[in-house]
Amino acid sequence: MLTIWYGGTFDPVHHGHLAVARAAADTFGVPVTLAPAADPPHRGATGADAMQRAHMLDLAVAGDDRLRVDRRELQRAGPSWTIDTLRELRAALGTSASLALLMGADSFRSLPTWKAWRQIPELAHLIVAARHAGGDLDDLPVELAEAVAGRWSDAPGELSTVPAGRIHALHQPLRGESATALRQAIAAGAPGWRDEVPAAVAAWIGARGLYRSPAP
Repeated sequence: MLTIWYGGTFDPVHHGHLAVARAAADTFGVPVTLAPAADPPHRGATGADAMQRAHMLDLAVAGDDRLRVDRRELQRAGPSWTIDTLRELRAALGTSASLALLMGADSFRSLPTWKAWRQIPELAHLIVAARHAGGDLDDLPVELAEAVAGRWSDAPGELSTVPAGRIHALHQPLRGESATALRQAIAAGAPGWRDEVPAAVAAWIGARGLYRSPAP
């Protein structure tokens, strides 16, 4: 069975994150694991600490059998490099198991800035959440385009037949949620931010006064 891993800061988790995860779960017919990064190396300090972000994920996925949460990156010291997580997962699953990394198009385009990025397709497939119309997978950086040439697959079922190496564009309707904008809205006391996150997450943020200071 294909294992789908969706890592991120989730600071906080919002409906856009969940829409991507559910679209992948429905397309591939398997659960999606959401994994919060403890120390994200590509951004500054988070607005909520790692345990708080993991708990918000627990609240967000409760009752949805398609989604689950994994805290392994919170148990590892140092920056939360994706390559380290994939190596750990590959060691646990074995060399013949099918493993896929789910990411947004912006993250995919930035792949050449990631640690040991060329090794990632050797360890896992890539499922890239792209907009139906927006060209976010057009005109890729030359280095990335050359590295992924010949790896694209339009057939979701193909990813279950080999352990790694394919790239699938997961098309979905455009959503407007942004964790950065959400943190800014909460800090500013702007109305409407609660509509962008699950009700249980909104209540938990409000009860603890998270993100009330200026957003990082």
